Amino acid sequence: MATYAIGDIQGCYAQLQELLSLIAPSASDTIWFTGDLVNRGPNSVDSLRLIRSLGSQAITVLGNHDLHLLAVAAKTQPIKPKDTFQDVLTAKDAPELLNWLQQLPLIHYDHHLNFLLVHAGILPHWSLTQAQQYGKEVTNILQSDQAKEFFLNMYGEKPQAWSEDLSGWDRLRFITNVFTRMRFCTLEAHLEFHHKQKKHAAPEHFIPWFEHPAHNNIPYQIIFGHWAALEGKTHHPKIHALDTGCVWGNSLTAMRLEDGQYFSVPGYKEE
Repeated sequence: MATYAIGDIQGCYAQLQELLSLIAPSASDTIWFTGDLVNRGPNSVDSLRLIRSLGSQAITVLGNHDLHLLAVAAKTQPIKPKDTFQDVLTAKDAPELLNWLQQLPLIHYDHHLNFLLVHAGILPHWSLTQAQQYGKEVTNILQSDQAKEFFLNMYGEKPQAWSEDLSGWDRLRFITNVFTRMRFCTLEAHLEFHHKQKKHAAPEHFIPWFEHPAHNNIPYQIIFGHWAALEGKTHHPKIHALDTGCVWGNSLTAMRLEDGQYFSVPGYKEE
């Protein structure tokens, strides 16, 4: 039995098929996905269908593009010019696919492997127990009759700092931003969302979240995606970046958790 983690798919269905053929998982293996299953790439609907068809063999967390798809489907947000998930919205099985997607968590932790899976990251100073609790708060809303109201209030960059006293939509928005959008933060763990490049382009007083001193001695390992500009490199022995820019023509990458071996296939090339 092995566990493979795969970086952001973003609708690159052909590349996902190729990578799965390369790693050739057995029926007893588990496959983790870092979120952003859809958008920007050419075939979001079949990407969702394939991953959903894996059933309990797949463990997936939500990314910001997945949440955006759900918000558009709920008619709380307009579709954007660069969005390419119309194939999901018009599919005959759209209700089933969207319902499946909406049930997915923001965070997954495997006690036996001691690995944690998120799309963007973990806020410095949050313990594992706190992160799991906060992620569950958002999941509970997504799976409730308040989901549409959540989508109406999900977008935005404030508040930029965490407080246990945060409540309501401000609290849920901040938690969601940490798990699905975070890249840079200050030493005080204030967030910044405009810069997407490598750490040398960080705004003044900001560092990549995984370089915060609070993460120096974490007692578990983290798998994340979201940040293609990192090219899969964090230089942190316990924090692994798996978004290697498949949708931008670079590569789609998998990591086998048991031994740290990487597998990759060439990324999407627009014809």
